[in-house]
Amino acid sequence: MKSIERIIEEQVKRWEAMRSEEQRAEAHKPVVTFSREPGSGGSIIAKALADQLKLNFFHREIIQKMAESARISERLLETLDEKGVSVLDDWISTLINEKHLWPDQYQRHLLRVVGAIGRHGGAVIVGRGASFILPPEANLRVRVIAPLEIRAQNVARDYGASFDEAKSRVLRTESDRRAFVRKYFHEDVGAAVNYDLILNTGTLSIEAAVDAIKGALGLAQE
Repeated sequence: MKSIERIIEEQVKRWEAMRSEEQRAEAHKPVVTFSREPGSGGSIIAKALADQLKLNFFHREIIQKMAESARISERLLETLDEKGVSVLDDWISTLINEKHLWPDQYQRHLLRVVGAIGRHGGAVIVGRGASFILPPEANLRVRVIAPLEIRAQNVARDYGASFDEAKSRVLRTESDRRAFVRKYFHEDVGAAVNYDLILNTGTLSIEAAVDAIKGALGLAQE
């Protein structure tokens, strides 16, 4: 498997190549941000969507690695043209002012990283509060949920754990994610008003969930 550093480097080079093109389309491909309850299959749905629509896929670990490095966040900014940087600065300023944020160094990098990805377009972003960073008009905000029992069963199956161990893991991860969003964005990660589309994998299959998102994007289903 490719290292996260190599994945990031290859993505930056693709963006740099796009920037060098004389005729670059103004209309960006869609950006879809995912928030998911642990064990709900949200990351699986996000990857399937990215594969079907040929969008760049940024999972939580990639975003985390980018946001932890000042060098990487600066490189991402360099892939934007002057207009892109200006729009990104406006996005971040508006978010900080409206949410009364006092961003630390990590959060400043996180805002820049997710903002740069959003500005480039054509991306699926999983976790790290991405849906709270990009303006609502700049992305489709998806939340994936499922009943706790089903989520615990999924984790027990995937990690070879007992049901009780899996349930504890799910609840602990869920608490961590709520705390992260509350700390950095002063929001409730579970509030329905923060999303455009909420999918329950307790009743929907992965394929049906992907089709629902494609429908919300206004794309013809295959």
